[in-house]
Amino acid sequence: LEGPETVAVIFDKSSTRTRASFAVGIADLGGQPLIISTANSQLGGKETPSDTARVLERMVAAIVWRTYGQEGLEEMARGTTVPVVNALSDDFHPCQLLADLLTIREHKGALAGLSLAFLGDGGSNMAQSYALAGATAGMNVSIACPAEFSPAASVIGDARAIAEKTGGSIHVMEDPAAALQGVDVVVTDTWVSMGKEDEKAERVATFGRYQVDAEKMALASPEAIFLHCLPADRGFEVAPEVIDGPQSVIWDESENRLHAQKALLVWLLERA
Repeated sequence: LEGPETVAVIFDKSSTRTRASFAVGIADLGGQPLIISTANSQLGGKETPSDTARVLERMVAAIVWRTYGQEGLEEMARGTTVPVVNALSDDFHPCQLLADLLTIREHKGALAGLSLAFLGDGGSNMAQSYALAGATAGMNVSIACPAEFSPAASVIGDARAIAEKTGGSIHVMEDPAAALQGVDVVVTDTWVSMGKEDEKAERVATFGRYQVDAEKMALASPEAIFLHCLPADRGFEVAPEVIDGPQSVIWDESENRLHAQKALLVWLLERA
C-alpha cells in the first residue's frame, strides 16, 4: 500500500483464518486494518450495505466483508467506488480458492490439466468456488455429492462455459470412488457450515459415504495431496489419519491465505 491506508474488514460470522490473515496482511503492507463486527454496527440493522459502503469509502481504501448472503456483497460493491472483497458468503469463498490454487501450484507445478475431486456438500460455497476457480485454472474438477446437494445449475453452467475456453472440465456425480480415480488433488469441507448446526445429525447421515479416509485416498494418485479450508471436524468429513497424514498440505494452505490476500489487495488497490 502506498502510504498509510486503512482497510475495513467486516465480520458477520466468527473467524480465525480470515481475521488473522487480513489483519496481518494489511499491516504487513503498511496499512491499518479496521475490524468491524456487524453486531456492533448499523450494517444489517438500520443501514443498507450500499449506505454503509458510501460512508466507509470516505474513510477507507477498501472493504472486506465476511457475510451470509451473496446479494448483500453485490449491493455493497455496486454502491461504492472502493474495492469490495468477498471474504466468504454462503455461495462463494474466492479468497480461500486463491490460497488453495497457490498451494496446489506450490506442490504440483502448473495448474492446467491437473485433476481434482471435491467430496461432500456440492452446494457449499467451497464446492461452487472450486468449480469456477478450477475451470478458470484449466483443471479437471469432479464434485461428488448427494444429488439433492448438487451445486447450483447456474454455477455449473458458468464453470463449464469457462472450461470450454481454458481446456478444463467440470463433472458432478454421486459416486465418490468414481470422482477419486487417479486424481492429483483431494478436497473436502465441513458438512455442517455456520448456521446449519441444527442439521448436524441429518447431514452426518447423508454425507457419511463421502468421508475422506485412507481407503478413499488410496483411489487417488499416490502423489495426491489433500486440502481442507478448515476448521475441520475430524472423524466426520475427514479421517484423522488423512488430515494429519503425509499427503495433507492444510497448514501450507492456511498460511497461503495471508500471501494470496496480500497479493489481491495490492492488485485491487493499484487499479482503484
